[in-house]
Amino acid sequence: MTDSGRGAGPDFIEALARGLDVLRSFRPGTPAMTLSEIAGQTGLARPTVRRILITLEALGYVRAADRGYALTPRVLDLGMAYVNALSMWDVARPHMERLVAQTNESTSMAQLDGGDIVYVARVAVPKIVTLAVTIGTRFPAPATSMGKVLLAALPPAELPRVLAEASRSGITARWQPSAEELDAALREVRAKGWALADQDLAPGIRSIATGVRDGDGNVVAAINVTVHAAETSVETLLEDHLPKLLRTAAEISHDWSLTAAVPAVTV
Repeated sequence: MTDSGRGAGPDFIEALARGLDVLRSFRPGTPAMTLSEIAGQTGLARPTVRRILITLEALGYVRAADRGYALTPRVLDLGMAYVNALSMWDVARPHMERLVAQTNESTSMAQLDGGDIVYVARVAVPKIVTLAVTIGTRFPAPATSMGKVLLAALPPAELPRVLAEASRSGITARWQPSAEELDAALREVRAKGWALADQDLAPGIRSIATGVRDGDGNVVAAINVTVHAAETSVETLLEDHLPKLLRTAAEISHDWSLTAAVPAVTV
């Protein structure tokens, strides 16, 4: 397991690297290992492994077992430091970047704030669009694909209250639906699981969106693909980009639920 060539530079701490090698030598299905087995797994000399194990035991990361040594729950601290440092958007970003690479179009995530959507994450490609978008940008929810998704996910009793709040975006959308028109649009979103906005917000802006869910299945954000109407047809958006978008949303939802499910335990 060890790599004699990995220590490039005078600041590399070989002793630390060997300690991590010992921790990584414990595999699924082998809760306890003897000193000789660890030495064999790591390629380290037995006296070196013994000193490392004594140090790790003193720090609480391993304990003596019936058959050699076993890891303790304190090892979880090492991974949890990384998991807890990640926000939802850090988890989502690699998936969004992959979606942009597949479609060559911008993708964004938004959450609902009253009658507006607010952009909370974005991976953009350099294209000229009618409206500039950055993190924190607001748009009237009913005229956007992400807004339709988020409104459709609201409990029926909450929807009228949200729609009664005036937009703070400062933008007048092209599409100003009646209550009946919006109700029909949201019913369609609930049935399909995704939403289309074809220049509803402003000329030239066409997008599709779907929900991103937490571990309980609740829609907590929406993700979209935005295109310029002069460049990309509705057919291309639905036939090519939509399947990729749905797959990306499912992957982000899965990762969010895993991250939230990991217990933040300090032993």
